[in-house]
Amino acid sequence: MTDRKLFQPEALKRIHKLDLRARYVMEGLLSGMHKSPFFGQSMEFLQHRQYTRGDDLRRIDWKVWGKQDKFYVKQYEEETNLRAVLMVDASESMRYGGRPDAMTKYEYAATLAVSLGYLLLQQQDAVGCVRFDDDLRQIVPATSGRGHLNTIVQSLETGEMREKTDLSTILARTAELFPRRGMVILFSDLFIPRAGLWSGLKTLRSRGHDVIVFHVLDPDERRFTFHGPTRFDGLEQSGFLRCNPRALREGYLEFFEKYLDEIRSGCAACRVDYNLADTGDPLDATLSRMLLKRQ
Repeated sequence: MTDRKLFQPEALKRIHKLDLRARYVMEGLLSGMHKSPFFGQSMEFLQHRQYTRGDDLRRIDWKVWGKQDKFYVKQYEEETNLRAVLMVDASESMRYGGRPDAMTKYEYAATLAVSLGYLLLQQQDAVGCVRFDDDLRQIVPATSGRGHLNTIVQSLETGEMREKTDLSTILARTAELFPRRGMVILFSDLFIPRAGLWSGLKTLRSRGHDVIVFHVLDPDERRFTFHGPTRFDGLEQSGFLRCNPRALREGYLEFFEKYLDEIRSGCAACRVDYNLADTGDPLDATLSRMLLKRQ
């Protein structure tokens, strides 16, 4: 039995007909639903190739031979299982939750990760998991065995939360731990130096990974709906700020929109699939938007 706080079957019921397909070519061990760089014997025809000595005679297209008096073999595009890695940011800024009854950003990100992990395992894909802050705290190898979802849930149980480090190092280490090209799904609020983020994403893409980013934000951060004298405490740095938020709202929203534009355009430049995940939205709505976009 998995933790019901992170595993929500009600949300999964509403997306069960959607598949998470790899946008780029994958490498896998089993016959599955994703494009492979290797030619195989699936039912999807790719092309003809002129016969060469040693080719399997069963693959000769005899209809072509009858018309052209030349031997050609059929090539099919094999489909394969996917290897996916779920990367969940467990740094201090992720423990923010604006309302007492709402999920924190970390809880929302972890629940999204578990939901996608469940979906991938149902597709017989292999799933790994990394929980990180200023270092890689939990590493779960990518497998597709029964009961593996429990291992993923346990790895995401919140431990001590620390400041984030430069994501360049974290993403580069993840690329080394999972060298076979597959899918890397990052869940983070991305409150980090952007140069390190772009460097890390480019490293993953250069290794052939299909990269998806879930930019997890609280409605307070997006809309800044505070009223009256307020004290803002730093989560990843010491100190606090007392102010009248109404006086700051216009400037804050303008700055935050520029920040979002920078993240979106940077992900596009790195050929990364960007998804905004607002913790005020239902989980199935956030998942459906991403899955439908990739259909």
